[in-house]
Amino acid sequence: MPVLLATDATVIERNHVYVAPPDGAVTSASGVLRVEPRGDRAILPIDAMLRSLASDAGSRAISVILSGTASDGTLGSKAVKAEGGITFAQDETARFDGMPRSAIAAGAIDFVLPPAEIAREIVRIAGHPYVDGRDDGKHLNDGDLAKIFMLLRTSHDVDFTHYKPATIERRIRRRMALHKVETLADYINIMREKPEEIENLYGDILIRVTSFFRDPEVFAALQNEILPELLKNRGDRPIRIWVPGCATGEEVYSLAIVFHEALAAMNIECAVQVFGTDVSDASIDRARSGMYTDSISSEVSPERLRRFFTRVDGGYRVAKNIRDCCIFARQNLTKDPPFSKVDLISCRNVLIYLGAVLQRRVMSIFHYSLQPEGYLLLGSSETIGNYADLFTIVDRRNKIYHRKGALGRLPIELTRPTLPVRSHHMERMRLLDDEAVAPPNLFREADRVLLSRFTPAGVVVDEEMEILQFRGRTSAYLEPAPGAASFNLLKMAREGLLAELRTAIHTARKKDTSVRREGIIVTADEHTQTVNLDVIPFVGPTGGRYFIILFEAAQADAAPKSRRKKSAAPVADTKQTVRLKRELEATRDYLQSIIEEQEAMNEELRSANEEIQSSNEELQSTNEELETAKEELQSSNEELMTLNEELEHRNDELAHVNNDLLNLLAAVDLPIVMLDSALRIRRFNTSAQKTLNLIPSDAGRSIRDLSLTLEVRDLDAMIADVIDTLEVRELRVHDRDGHAYLLRIRPYKTSDNKIDGAVLVMIDIEQLKKKI
Repeated sequence: MPVLLATDATVIERNHVYVAPPDGAVTSASGVLRVEPRGDRAILPIDAMLRSLASDAGSRAISVILSGTASDGTLGSKAVKAEGGITFAQDETARFDGMPRSAIAAGAIDFVLPPAEIAREIVRIAGHPYVDGRDDGKHLNDGDLAKIFMLLRTSHDVDFTHYKPATIERRIRRRMALHKVETLADYINIMREKPEEIENLYGDILIRVTSFFRDPEVFAALQNEILPELLKNRGDRPIRIWVPGCATGEEVYSLAIVFHEALAAMNIECAVQVFGTDVSDASIDRARSGMYTDSISSEVSPERLRRFFTRVDGGYRVAKNIRDCCIFARQNLTKDPPFSKVDLISCRNVLIYLGAVLQRRVMSIFHYSLQPEGYLLLGSSETIGNYADLFTIVDRRNKIYHRKGALGRLPIELTRPTLPVRSHHMERMRLLDDEAVAPPNLFREADRVLLSRFTPAGVVVDEEMEILQFRGRTSAYLEPAPGAASFNLLKMAREGLLAELRTAIHTARKKDTSVRREGIIVTADEHTQTVNLDVIPFVGPTGGRYFIILFEAAQADAAPKSRRKKSAAPVADTKQTVRLKRELEATRDYLQSIIEEQEAMNEELRSANEEIQSSNEELQSTNEELETAKEELQSSNEELMTLNEELEHRNDELAHVNNDLLNLLAAVDLPIVMLDSALRIRRFNTSAQKTLNLIPSDAGRSIRDLSLTLEVRDLDAMIADVIDTLEVRELRVHDRDGHAYLLRIRPYKTSDNKIDGAVLVMIDIEQLKKKI
């Protein structure tokens, strides 16, 4: 194959090798090589090339990281993998394994093989439908996709059903290509046989391209325009920032650094809290560690590297003061309770993967979480879409939006449904059910026999006149009314009974006493009879009011109307007149009482209506406050769980560090003493305890108060001078037995590069001489 020096506007041809010029940065765009002078810029050439290739070729890109030092190629391989491409790295056969090892550790590599195997694998993959384009335009079977979603949901409690289909299908096809299968059914079998494949697919779906200070103009806008607005009338409240979909934490730390810089420049002291959440446990663990490869030097300026990062083996670690204000937690944005009272939400890695249903839910969550004066930052490919009623544009170019509208509400999926209220009808039905299922017994049966023989027929009704129980034979007084079935007493009363029955019940209810009516003429099946009526009110076990209605036959007059004699007319007329007068009087009294009660009731109803309206408004307001309080409690609980998880992680980390330190001090056969800035002993090892005649209780005491075995003058002054000047001092000293040591005094540095004491190390000179 011909090997050519890459020049600007070179058209890429197959079976050619292009070598980057020593002073140029090579990228790919639409199948053409672009070459720009590097100048003084810190550019990692392989990362730059692979990133442009990922953007240009998408899922057809392939990256190969061979032998090389440092970490160039790690971020580029990650970008290729995020776009659906396939990545390779050389195995232990690499002479210089820095670059392959860095990419592998970052989780950006699919295959780790020797060069010959890499070549064979590329040839095989080139013929797969995923790479050669035969899959373009074809959709995967919905039924099989549902099976994959079920496996993922069972394993990780994340439902990908409403994610954008194109993204999900591209990730699945990529995994199929890696496993050399062309049907979705075969791939599902692999997932069921190899649980680790579920983890791999889950990681592929969630992989996102992120970096430090991505789109610098966005951070400049936040620093110069948004932060001053957030500081207005803030008082002592901290600035709260939420980064959903934070991936490996670069965005979180970038925001924390920018806001710290801005506050320092404005000479303002204000606490900053940045919450980073993601559904990937692996990403959250990497973000918490704050460890990044050397390749971030192309994204972070030397000044920021010096101020906010600490150099460690293999890369950089975020400074402790920045890590302390950043809290990371696993969170399913579409399901778990969100954070509340947030000033800024930066969501530049999530919405582009979500379908319309999830986008609607997420935008509602953001509106609820933000303070009334809060801001929303979206990615360059994202917009608020149809949610202009929730946010208004502030900076169109940088996709910064301002929250608008009243108090936000959580989507219904994130709140618990309220319990149904038991209605009066349900209570009545419960009483009926209780009566129906009540177990029979000897005493109840005896009561039934006695009541049937010596007690008048009757019914038990509630305040709505609904019959709850029939006692004895009541067919002579009650009958079902035509139309819809009903157990209402007033609808079932026979002819002649209704007026007296209504009056008696009304009086008994009003006076809360038993009422009796006698001589009531009731007609049943063309026969008449005289009935005495008793209405007895009582209070049930649940506190409700009930009535017993008793019917008693006074005399039997069963003569049919058609057979009455005209000779008995005067007597009958006299009885009829008396009865009518009595009914008329009862009706007049009943109507008069009804009118009086109606007027009083109308007045009470008007007053009650006003009170109810006022109470309803208060209840609505109280309900809104309770809903808001509940939502805030959910968010606070989520935040506390996040903080607890962070503290547990840090406690574990401190325990490991403490164990490492104890083992290190025990393994080093040199007397070591650590002092704080006040020259009090922090810690010492076993060798120091023996050599300097120390005891465990000396920890915490000042070195000035101890009688050490060393014969050296002004030791405390020398230590203080080392702390002040930061210069390491060495001097030869002797103990009381004349044994010679080399005493080395160096400053004690904290993880954030502050001086907080000194470290004393003693080297046995005579022992060294014996070894020599």
